[in-house]
Amino acid sequence: EMLRSLVGSEMCIRDRVMHELGIVFHVIKSVEKIGEENGLTNVASVTLELGEVSGAIPHELESCWNWAVKKTELLPEAALKIETIPAVTYCEGCGRDYPTVQFGRTCPHCGSEKTWLKQGSKINLKEIEAI
Repeated sequence: EMLRSLVGSEMCIRDRVMHELGIVFHVIKSVEKIGEENGLTNVASVTLELGEVSGAIPHELESCWNWAVKKTELLPEAALKIETIPAVTYCEGCGRDYPTVQFGRTCPHCGSEKTWLKQGSKINLKEIEAI
């Protein structure tokens, strides 16, 4: 029983890191493409906008980033900068915005459940700082 739960935890952790690693590989590939199109030879930093409810864990992204960039020609020393974009939900019932993480799907202003996520679920490549 204990062994099974430990294996499950390790698999969960591995899957979690694999998610972040996939994101990091995608970002690196995008930066390399942009670098090639613009004649960049070295990148100092990359800034990501990370939605509060994007599902990515910042410290896991940084850990994967630090490992993966060392294997590239364009970004071997590049820093990863993360800017968190707050999750905001819009309520159709009263027309007001509210913080998603604190209140979820039910509007704290009017109690309506006719709401939708306005921002905070995406990951965006914001800036590439070249040397």
